[in-house]
Amino acid sequence: MNAAWARFLKSAYRREPITSFVVTVGAVDAAIGGLGERWSLFTIGMGTVGLAIALRWWMIHRSTAEVPSEAPEYYLPPSPSRPQLPNLSVPNRKHPPR
Repeated sequence: MNAAWARFLKSAYRREPITSFVVTVGAVDAAIGGLGERWSLFTIGMGTVGLAIALRWWMIHRSTAEVPSEAPEYYLPPSPSRPQLPNLSVPNRKHPPR
């Protein structure tokens, strides 16, 4: 395996660990099924790889279609408008007898 291929795989796993894991599991299933002439396992593996790639493609296109709002939403009012809370102090009291 050359260095470029290893760098590509590492960056893919860092960006999308779940999708990369599902693709890897599907590819291993497909390889085992193809080499062992277990065509149902090969079909399940190829279906898993295809489903993971399609889901990732759909998520990429869905995120680019969303337009960010122009004005940010603030959940809390600005700090000068909030009332100041009094400082709490612990009074010096003697402990009760035991």
